[in-house]
Amino acid sequence: MGKDLLIRGGRVIDPAAKVDEELDVLILEGKIARLDKGITPQEGIEVLDSRGKIVMPGFIDMHVHLREPGFEDKEDIESGTRAAAMGGFTAVACMPNTDPVCDNDSVVARIIKRAREVGLVRVYPIGAVTKGRQGKELSEMGEMRLAGAVGFSDDGAPVASAEVLRCALEYLKRFDAVLIDHPEDKSLSDGGQMNLGLNSTIAGLRGIPREAEEVAVARDILVAKLTGGKLHLAHISTEGSVELVRYARARGIRVTCEVTPHHLTLTDDLVIESGYDTNTKVNPPLRSRKDVEALKQALAEGVIDAIATDHAPHHIDDKWVEYDYAESGISGLETAVSLMIDRLVAPGLISWSRLAELMSLNPARILGVPGGTLVPGSPGDVTIIDPDFEYSVDLRKFESKGKNSPFAGWRLTGAPWATVVEGRVVMKDRSLLS
Repeated sequence: MGKDLLIRGGRVIDPAAKVDEELDVLILEGKIARLDKGITPQEGIEVLDSRGKIVMPGFIDMHVHLREPGFEDKEDIESGTRAAAMGGFTAVACMPNTDPVCDNDSVVARIIKRAREVGLVRVYPIGAVTKGRQGKELSEMGEMRLAGAVGFSDDGAPVASAEVLRCALEYLKRFDAVLIDHPEDKSLSDGGQMNLGLNSTIAGLRGIPREAEEVAVARDILVAKLTGGKLHLAHISTEGSVELVRYARARGIRVTCEVTPHHLTLTDDLVIESGYDTNTKVNPPLRSRKDVEALKQALAEGVIDAIATDHAPHHIDDKWVEYDYAESGISGLETAVSLMIDRLVAPGLISWSRLAELMSLNPARILGVPGGTLVPGSPGDVTIIDPDFEYSVDLRKFESKGKNSPFAGWRLTGAPWATVVEGRVVMKDRSLLS
């Protein structure tokens, strides 16, 4: 049940409504009711003083791994949504590589039920494209859609063949649902540990060429052109992938894409500089400085649609092994917003309004879920940022079970100050309230 709340005196930024000014935001029964100056609250309405803060539509992370069901030692819905609330996210979309795989309506329903019981933020299940994520037989995507799945992906692996991808995109057109593909040609990446280049040679680790991603991106774009289906490319990481997305956009192909904070801030130099810290091992791997600069430029130009964490928490035992044997992934929910403020907004690479597009408006539009704006009638989901808050990343304070992050000890300026879901303040002043 939504609550009543008055958010007073913050700088309200809503790119959908072209708003950027100091306003009060009134939320009644969990919905945005009014934006205006000097709103007088009725008796009993909670007031949140946000002077000096930036008030935005609630951030939506469209790519997380909550690990439940099946891998609760790494993360579960409760701990994952606590991490999301601390990170300033009011909603997350969880990927289907669970055990059992989220490839049927009963698993979708189970996730939604569990999220209602213990979740601090909204949880949107992503269903598997194929049964068991095996790439052979399409799952019952229509039934999962009716049960509440907002999109479909075999994430953790690509959709195995162009023919299966074609059939899936054709089928999903009936529901105007998005297919989120993990672009990777396994024949080129198998056995690889890091980006192919000088650093992989120096490190003595088998390299993963950029082409492993770019071949898959090209295939996906051409199949999307063939079908007219709604395609979203997860975690693109190379200059070549950016150019291929540009190619698609110029020809009116229905494709969107996302990039992760770690691919915008880290390079493969860190693998060696960190002494082979397995927290630098991700899939796709950290790339070169040239790739990072191309991603930043594409972000500023509007070629990239969303920033998503690909939050991939792991048990300590999965990372405290030799680099070759370590699991890939970074626990990213609690550092993403601060990294983007510190490394993109503060230097002037993107504006606050563009940040709201990338982390709220566009994810909502791509997934077709409520939110992304503060216009009256929208969900009362709000992310409030303190642009001047300075802190050092302390993994021991993570709400996530996954402490696997290469950002430990980083000094950052700017952080989520409050997270509001349906008018309920679930995080305030860097502390959870529920």
